[in-house]
Amino acid sequence: MNEVPAELRVFKNFLFLVWQHLSLPNPTPIQYDLCDYLQNGPKRRIVEAFRGVGKSWITSAYVCWLLLLDPQHKILVVSASKERADAFSTFTLKLIREMPILAHLIPTNDQRESKIAFDVGPARAAHAPSVKSVGILGQLTGSRANTIVADDVEVPSNSATQAMRDKLSEVVKEFDALLSPGGQIVYLGTPQCEMSLYNALLDRGYSMRIWPALYPTEEQLGNYGDNLAPWIRKRLERGATPGTPTDVKRFSPEDLAERHLSYGKAGFSLQFMLDTRLSDQERYPLKLADLIVMACNPEMAPSKPVWGASAANVVNDVPNVGMVGDSFHGPAMLSEEWTEYTGSVMTIDPSGRGTDETTYAVVKHLHGFLYLLACGGFKDGYSDETMEGLADIAERHKVNHILIEPNFGDGMFLKLFQPVCARKHRCMIEDAPHASGMKEKRIIDTLEPVMMRHKLIVDTKVIKADYDSTLVYPTDKQNIYRLFYQMSRITAERGSLAKDDRLDVLAMAVAYWTESMARDEQKATQALIEKRKDEELRKFMDSFRRQSGYRGGQQGRWVRV
Repeated sequence: MNEVPAELRVFKNFLFLVWQHLSLPNPTPIQYDLCDYLQNGPKRRIVEAFRGVGKSWITSAYVCWLLLLDPQHKILVVSASKERADAFSTFTLKLIREMPILAHLIPTNDQRESKIAFDVGPARAAHAPSVKSVGILGQLTGSRANTIVADDVEVPSNSATQAMRDKLSEVVKEFDALLSPGGQIVYLGTPQCEMSLYNALLDRGYSMRIWPALYPTEEQLGNYGDNLAPWIRKRLERGATPGTPTDVKRFSPEDLAERHLSYGKAGFSLQFMLDTRLSDQERYPLKLADLIVMACNPEMAPSKPVWGASAANVVNDVPNVGMVGDSFHGPAMLSEEWTEYTGSVMTIDPSGRGTDETTYAVVKHLHGFLYLLACGGFKDGYSDETMEGLADIAERHKVNHILIEPNFGDGMFLKLFQPVCARKHRCMIEDAPHASGMKEKRIIDTLEPVMMRHKLIVDTKVIKADYDSTLVYPTDKQNIYRLFYQMSRITAERGSLAKDDRLDVLAMAVAYWTESMARDEQKATQALIEKRKDEELRKFMDSFRRQSGYRGGQQGRWVRV
């Protein structure tokens, strides 16, 4: 077995030789920093570096270095597609064949040698090859590895919807079953949205290191949290100018400016700054910041609450499960005059006994503003406890009208609920109008215009209750049931949310009032038109009378003067 020189036991020294072999310029400071993290980082780590920094090439060299140190090491390379994983292992095998220092690792005639799997020369017989490549949805079961390299396992095609993200999140859990004791898992990638797999992995004990293409501004620093590479932070502290390239040897300011124009603001922020904020702003249309959050009275409300945009109006004493940078805002001003609500509607979306909730929302109306005073869910479908609980809520809020989504049981829930509600709170109960079209688009089209005009007011108690009511679910499932998580994550793509029950029932209530307000507005508009017609007619008659010398006579007749 070849003795590895002491200097080559430092990975960045080995990378220098690889770059020389490939006739590349010397590695840049950021590439060396990546080397240090790959060699000395924790056993479960995530590398997010800007496009073009060469992280896949560096990691191929890292795989060769691991085999140089220990030819018995087993490495599994996983990518979003089989072709991408094969390209990684093919490049790795090519380095082994071409570099003199790795010549002893070339597979022998009786060993595996293909782009799918290969052994290195000194490797002892084993079921697992030295290096194996597989697509993330390929045959993972049966593989064993000391190191798993997940190279761009998340791409737009497998992470566009929540269902896709959930599937990907479950698949990568298999890595722990494949990992040998004491092994390591290394993720390389670019996040596709705030709900990226890489962000979710942080809750599973992974560490993340981020290298953006430009030094971040003071405002951008908050988006990275503790994950920004210390190398970047140190240079900012030493006077590096925010907005200038972090790796000027790779990309000049002019080059990055051209890429900025080509990718667009959101694309550049995602691919080069590793910041999902702008991408998320475009994808997710409903912003928590557009709501007015305040303590609401169950009987009365101010005639006109005014939304507050300043930082002084940010509400910090309620749980916030929105996007990074999105916050609740309180009113900047309330009118002194308070008036009783003009109506109260309760909407109910029933479910069976599966994982969906039977959800409800209570929304009251006053002077064009909508007040969300209650929203939540019951786990027990159409049980007696659920029926009684819904009736109690209707009584407490003195609901005038209850609308029930008819899709469940062909109206059966309505028939079961009517006698229960009649004992506690008599009011109009009927099926909601049948909804058509894609649910996600319908919800957005209903809520976005109301929220953007700051016409939706939310009681602070609703936010706290929404958060607390989901604590009965497993920790990794709690958010998906929360109203304000659903609100801030819905997109126009089908299946964008794993659960949308609470948001859907709120949209039903808002739709009820917006349709009612539209009818009232039409009536008011028609009344104004009629009033103006009468005024024009009076003006015409007055003019006619003055010019002709006629005046009004008995019983509406005109007589000549």
